[in-house]
Amino acid sequence: MQVIEIKKEVLNIIDGIKEKLFSLSCDFYHNPETGLKEYKTSAACVNMLKEFGFKVEEGIAGLETAFMAILGNGKPAIAFLVEMDALPQIGHGCGHNISGVASVGAAIAVSKLAPKIGGNVVVLGTPAEEIGVGKIALIKAGLFDGLDAAMMVHPSSKRMVSRIFLGLIRLNLNFKGKPSHASAYPEEGINALDAVIQTFNSISALRQQLRSDVRIHGIITDGGAAPNIIPEKASASFYVRAKDLDELYSVKEKVLSCARGAALATGCQLTIEEGADMNAPLKINKAFADIYRRQMEFLGLKEDEFPLDKNAGSSDIGNVSQVLPTIHPHILLRRGINIHTREFAEATITEDGKNAIMEGAKCLALTAVELILDKDTIEKVKIEFEISQG
Repeated sequence: MQVIEIKKEVLNIIDGIKEKLFSLSCDFYHNPETGLKEYKTSAACVNMLKEFGFKVEEGIAGLETAFMAILGNGKPAIAFLVEMDALPQIGHGCGHNISGVASVGAAIAVSKLAPKIGGNVVVLGTPAEEIGVGKIALIKAGLFDGLDAAMMVHPSSKRMVSRIFLGLIRLNLNFKGKPSHASAYPEEGINALDAVIQTFNSISALRQQLRSDVRIHGIITDGGAAPNIIPEKASASFYVRAKDLDELYSVKEKVLSCARGAALATGCQLTIEEGADMNAPLKINKAFADIYRRQMEFLGLKEDEFPLDKNAGSSDIGNVSQVLPTIHPHILLRRGINIHTREFAEATITEDGKNAIMEGAKCLALTAVELILDKDTIEKVKIEFEISQG
């Protein structure tokens, strides 16, 4: 009975700050800031956490907009992750004004009960999710060391406890040839754009022999200066994705072989640059996911039936899941809409958006309470993670 009463208290706390949370979400929306530039957004989160008694350290891991807020002590130490960045031109079409605010709300609710139930509530502001930077920087800085679990939610057109996230490697391919007049002296030139086009054609042929989870997609970032000048320089940017690290690295080498072959065939020089750090696949922790699922059931919410590997993307949350138990459930914003659209962004500041914040904050907070109160439960989560580490 005690656990039920504590859970009811958590829900009452979140209901009591509902309008504050929605106001914070609207602040995100009306001040959209792209990765590593989330100055107003980060400050708004920090101010609210300080208002509720959190001790906050800003500018962590060498990132101006990253922060760590702590309230409580002892074990377990539960991290709530706050994503903040918007998309260029589209704004909050990924709904970080829902997910980040839900984490803030959950952390506040659990922290108010910390004197009664124990545990350590940690809020990590993780910038630049869209370019896969923030969480990786915090991992490298050791800011996840000593934590027992990490969690966040993401708004969606579906309600799902677990989703597959593909690993992602970013490749920039730069070809250098030799310029010449394309009509008068074509034999004097070496066409760098031909090398880029040949790379695309080789990758298109390669796709026939790839696993169904593998994704390779790219764009030409430099195609030359003018049609009557044989391009001296041409470049392409590719994303390579797969659901496990072995396959990810294998496919990366195949893509690079396509580029090297194109350089050889055209006589160009090839320079390879890897973009931001690799985004690891999400390591699903079933024991952790089951805890969250129980909280959904407690709230009368039903999970949608949908393949875990369908419509899979990538995120630096996968890197977090490689270093400690992590969940990243999807909460319902509105059916029939897709992320990274203006329609999705606009939905975040409607009544649907407010409901999504409440769902996320409540489910996260209740999950944290169970982790803190039930030592056997968190031990199962840790054992599954250790087994997954081999």
